[in-house]
Amino acid sequence: MANSVPELMIKHDISFDDMLEKTGLDDQRLKVIMLRKWTPSSSDRKKIADVFGVETSEIIWGHKTPIQHIYGHGPG
Repeated sequence: MANSVPELMIKHDISFDDMLEKTGLDDQRLKVIMLRKWTPSSSDRKKIADVFGVETSEIIWGHKTPIQHIYGHGPG
């Protein structure tokens, strides 16, 4: 069963600072990935998965809520 990054961090007792150090990601980028407001690149996914010793397919990625236009009138 796939887990989110925060769920894996809890399971593996890994802190946010540990994740920053082990992945080499920028702290803002890691935050939005953890909140599932940013879909990471394949290389960032690999860095994160390697910390937990799992395949990238075993982690839930992507946006928690659907992306939609908040401002403006949208297309058309």
